[in-house]
Amino acid sequence: MTRRWVTCGTPTIPGILNPMTAACDRGFVPDTIHILSNPPVMEYVEETRGLMAEVIAAYGGDAETEVHELTHETDFTSIVDFYRTQVEQSADDDEVAIDVTPGRKFMSAIAFQAGIQFGADHVYYFHRKSGGYYGQFYPEIPRTATDLIDFTEVL
Repeated sequence: MTRRWVTCGTPTIPGILNPMTAACDRGFVPDTIHILSNPPVMEYVEETRGLMAEVIAAYGGDAETEVHELTHETDFTSIVDFYRTQVEQSADDDEVAIDVTPGRKFMSAIAFQAGIQFGADHVYYFHRKSGGYYGQFYPEIPRTATDLIDFTEVL
């Protein structure tokens, strides 16, 4: 079984890293990471890749990371195809988690719909209950101030 983490880039590194760290904390330690990127966020995605590897190693894992780059951030067809491919190319015993936290609102909306429609095992959203922790990393935020919501359990 392979655990696949599927997310997209954003200019705030905690926005990419915190949801995955929270998932690791809950026991979902990815074996592969797939990040959808586009030119304005590529430098942040590259910086985050190393941090993701460190987090996964801290939880006893070792993940391969693949970055899938869009030419334009509004290439909606390619965004849908990215999420569909991540779910459909997984083996029957794989576990796929789509993170809808980072990215532009339209990317989160597409990720959410694709995760539900194409049958992802988890559709995660990292909720900071207080704006006072914006830009901080998961270990710095009190657990009572965050919640990792899995929409596959809510819907």
